[in-house]
Amino acid sequence: MDTLALSTELLRVVDAAEAVLGRVSGEESRAPVLAGGWSRRQVMGHLIDSASNNHQRFVRASLQDSLEFPGYDQNGWARVQADEEADWSLLVALWANYNRYLAHVIAHLPTAKLEVPCRIGGDEPVTLKFLAEDYLRHLVHHLGQIGAVPVGQSFAG
Repeated sequence: MDTLALSTELLRVVDAAEAVLGRVSGEESRAPVLAGGWSRRQVMGHLIDSASNNHQRFVRASLQDSLEFPGYDQNGWARVQADEEADWSLLVALWANYNRYLAHVIAHLPTAKLEVPCRIGGDEPVTLKFLAEDYLRHLVHHLGQIGAVPVGQSFAG
């Protein structure tokens, strides 16, 4: 999928999910929805972390010939940021708007940099293009888990 199409699909997913998430009450957002007891608030915190980390990856890989980026300690980040205590509407608004900005960034990724090798933590290198496509897959997966998009929804990628 080219970056413009990926960007357009990300915007479509965000708009659809934001409408659903806006109907979730603060109380409902605290209820465990995933194995291990994660709530919608914690999943949204995780998706904000994903946006933040991937924003850095996208820009840094576009400016270099290769990227080495640290891994992600999701439980540590959730604990330190106290996602469960954050206001639900704040989490949804931050997530939605950050992703709208990421759609803009993805649409403007330099074509010449899409094959830049990126190593995250100890994983095998992948390309910048793969990171951008995988970002959307990851997002849709977690949105499906919390009922914000149909389970099993995929994108044309």
